[in-house]
This record gives sequence, C-alpha cells and structure tokens, in this order.
Amino acid sequence: MVIACLCELCSCCCPDDDSEPVSQETPSTMAPPAATAGVDDQTAAAAAITHRTLEVGTGVRLHVAEAGPAGAPTVLLLHGFPELWYTWRHQMRALAAGGYRAVAPDLRGYGGSDAPAAGQYTALHVVGDLVGLIDALGEERVFVAAHDWGALTAWSLCLFRPDRVRALLALSVAYTPRSAARRPVDGLRALFGDDYYICRIQEPGAIEAEFGRLGTELVLRKFLSYRSPGPLFIPKSGWGSPDDEVPLPSWVTEEDLKYYSSEFERTGFTGGLSYYRALNKTWELTSPWTGAEINVPVKFIIGDLDLTYHSPGIQDFIHKGGFKKFVPLLDDVVVMKDVGHFINEEKPKEVSEHIISFIKKFN
Repeated sequence: MVIACLCELCSCCCPDDDSEPVSQETPSTMAPPAATAGVDDQTAAAAAITHRTLEVGTGVRLHVAEAGPAGAPTVLLLHGFPELWYTWRHQMRALAAGGYRAVAPDLRGYGGSDAPAAGQYTALHVVGDLVGLIDALGEERVFVAAHDWGALTAWSLCLFRPDRVRALLALSVAYTPRSAARRPVDGLRALFGDDYYICRIQEPGAIEAEFGRLGTELVLRKFLSYRSPGPLFIPKSGWGSPDDEVPLPSWVTEEDLKYYSSEFERTGFTGGLSYYRALNKTWELTSPWTGAEINVPVKFIIGDLDLTYHSPGIQDFIHKGGFKKFVPLLDDVVVMKDVGHFINEEKPKEVSEHIISFIKKFN
C-alpha cells in the first residue's frame, strides 16, 4: 500500500552471468487455494497455476507463479504491499483463458522469493530482478500489469529499460517525475507528520514490533479493509488493540486471508517494508533520470476511493496534462467509481477485461 507521489517532491519509486536459470520447488508452508471448481476440464487446464523458483541475473531467487500456454505473449504481473503473487490469481486465470502467458512473481523480500539484506530494495535493485526474470523466461519484451508498489517498480522498469516492455497497465499509482526539491520521506513527514504510515515504517524494527503486537492476521485485515480516501496513520501510541474485530471486505475470503497470513507469518513483513525504507535512497540514485519521460504505451486505472487518488495535487496532475506530459504514450485513464485501493482484487473481472482489451492493441 503506497500513497501516490506529490509532483513537487519526487517519483516515489520512489554482474553479467550467462548461466542457465535455476528452477526448483517453491518453499511454502501452505498451498494456495484452488479456484477452478465449476469450470470445464479444458478451461481448468488452461487456467491451472504452476509454481517454480528462478535464480535471476542479480543472484536473487524469485518464486514465480505461471498460467497459460508456453510461447504465448507474456504478461508480467507485479504485486504491491502487503500482497504476494496471489493478488493476481483472478487475472492469471483470465489471461490464460485468453491465450496469454501470465507470470506473477513474489518480488524480492516477499513470499517464496529471497529476502536480501536491508539496503538492497531500491528501484535499481528490484528492476534488476525484473530484467533478470524477463531474461530467464526467454523473453525480449513483455506486457506488464502492476499494482501499488508493483506499479512504482513498473514505472521504474519502463524508465530504465523501455526496450523490455511492450506496454504497461498500471493500477493505483500514477507516474510522477522526480524532483530535486526534497527527499520523498522528508516531504511526506512535512505534510502528514510522524504518524503517517510511510514515516512510521522508516525506523527498522519499530513497525515490525507493532505488527507483532497485533498479530499477522489482524494487520492484514486492517490493510485489506482500508477504504478511506484519506491518508493512513499508524500512531506511535498503537494501531488499535489485538482484540479489534475487523471484518474482511466482500472480495477477500477467509481462505484468501489464511494463505496471505501463512506466508507473512513465515517471512515477516520486513522485506516489504524495506521498499519504503529505500525511498530516499532511490531518490538519490535516480538523479540522472530527473525530467525523463516514460516512453512506453500505458493505460492507468484507479479507484475513486483509493487513498492514492486523494494525495495533494495528484488529481490535477493526472487529469490536467501533467501525467500526459511525462507519459506521452498514455492511452487512457480510467477512474472506477466506488472502488478502493486493492482494485484488482475488488474488481477482478473488470480489471482482467481492461488488461486484455489493452494489450490486444499490440498483438
């Protein structure tokens, strides 16, 4: 979960190896829920999701979920926080049924993928993983669909290596150009204060302790059920009680929550939190791209209740020419009514249709 950047602050993204990629069994304490009941055998076979682990050119091993026919156009699906490959389960089946190869990794620090040490979560690190993954898949160029932190990473992938991306469908987080005005975390602290969730995350160990006090399942319930368009605060006095009862939204089942919880219980949240902690470092390292454009075809979708759509200045930036200026190949902007942040889970059918209709333009 990440707030859209402020235009005046930043773009909150905020060794060669010719060896063959290594495949192995994916470590996991729990198999993901099956969801092919009630469909015919042919459709079920096309929609079957398989798993493997690939060692990519950065030396990181990524757990990858895949669906669809080999040799079909590849769609790389990038998740956000606190999510996993599993956030794309609906779109994977729809893409496979539509004749595409859907590939959804756990990004570094998440799920079955390696979790490098702190300090190795800048945009350059994570984009390096993705370029290595594209290579390991045997692809020159891929389509990309991405949400939340996945979208931030996808914008960086398009910025650094547009030659590897055929088109991007970004969800929830718009591209905003880097500015030299101030470091992003400093700007967010000035705007929202120390209890703003991105600021609270910055101190290693502090937010992990709070999440540990509440328990993994409750933390996930709090994030997944958040639908306020206002900024998210996690007070130092505590983010509620371990006894809080937080109902799940209708689009997350108890079985879904059980899978998410089992994975984050096993790995902890530090990997995902490390992306937030790398915001200022990414800002420093991306100085050469100040003012650069995204030269990849793009479609952008956001919910009108998404907290990222209510960041100061972002709606004017999206709708009054700023977005198009820096993303000149922007094809369309879709604002979905009465939809919150976790848009691909809340509106799986609609998002799947948007992805397929958009990438069909380039086949």
